[in-house]
Amino acid sequence: MPHSDLDATELEPLLPDQVTGQVTTVVDEADTAQTMGSGDVPVLSTPRVLALAEAATMAALTRRIPTRLSTVGIEATLRHVRAVPVGDRVIAKVVLRQRDGSRLTFDFSLTTAEADPVADGSIVRQLVDREDFLARVRGDAD
Repeated sequence: MPHSDLDATELEPLLPDQVTGQVTTVVDEADTAQTMGSGDVPVLSTPRVLALAEAATMAALTRRIPTRLSTVGIEATLRHVRAVPVGDRVIAKVVLRQRDGSRLTFDFSLTTAEADPVADGSIVRQLVDREDFLARVRGDAD
């Protein structure tokens, strides 16, 4: 997956504890376990929790990596501890915990607007050269 020509100097701004991101949303019907097929109750679904955490990692990396690069999710752990009804606001926050070459590990938390814990976990993303990655997906690579 990683591109062999990733230049470490291009990635110097990716320092643990200094790279953070956040996204906020109001839970709507499309976010519920009923709609997403992950349950039969009208509350924030676990798949949507993960999607929000992933979106926060992307927000953390915006303008921090060269435009020819992207990241792809390769691992996630998640603990979902509170049900959130439709209409409530939630906030996903991430912080880069570790960088191992082109592998980035983020810790995340999701809370209500009142700072009540909803979920937490970690997400690992792999830096890739966008064009090389897409060429491999299409089967164009050597």
